Amino acid sequence: MGLEVESRPSDSPYVERVWRSRSEHVDQMTSVAAAGWDLVFWEHRGQVSVAVHGPETKAATAPVPEDATFFGITFSLGTTMPHLPVSRLVNDTAEIPDATRRSFWLKGSSWDVPGYDDAEAFVRRMAREEVLVRDPIVAAVLGEAPPDVSERTVQRRFLAATGLTQGAIRQIDRARQAAVLIQEGVPVHDVIHRLGYFDQPHLARSLSRFVGRTATQLSDRAAPMPLSLLYKT
Repeated sequence: MGLEVESRPSDSPYVERVWRSRSEHVDQMTSVAAAGWDLVFWEHRGQVSVAVHGPETKAATAPVPEDATFFGITFSLGTTMPHLPVSRLVNDTAEIPDATRRSFWLKGSSWDVPGYDDAEAFVRRMAREEVLVRDPIVAAVLGEAPPDVSERTVQRRFLAATGLTQGAIRQIDRARQAAVLIQEGVPVHDVIHRLGYFDQPHLARSLSRFVGRTATQLSDRAAPMPLSLLYKT
């Protein structure tokens, strides 16, 4: 009952994670802040929909269609579709019209709807046809191999490729890591020390803003409202 979510990492440099879920007897969830963006497919009462969900800078309550199935690709930071810039989709969604169970239209072409197990093949076609690109500077910085460019250039490229500053990305990622650790039963004081929070109030403010839950609520497996996808980075 609720929102069942399954996910897996990907070996594609363009993809952070592939996920799928099913909703049952639930009509809303807490959508956790996320630095990346997703291409999402879902079916509800025979109607297929496709949308691009942009980065989210704070937690929010989101509606969930009951008895629906979902499949999504979370793209790695620095990956973007030039015709639909991520910077325009922060805290927003762009719906893709005319979707069916078999196909949808993207940038003037018909595409087969991918599945959980063949998402990488779909992404390879996107990259091959230059619908999808990856900023090498952002990729290098995230890979801890800073390129020989100015800090101002790095900041500008990060903002263009992700819609967020490096500082915002770090804050979101740290809060998500804290939430996962607390759900796994790691004591709060250990989480504070491990992730570099100043103190418990600092952690509490971060969780409230980016996750929408307190540490106590995260420890409670019987929470009334499900969370969106959380995973170890």
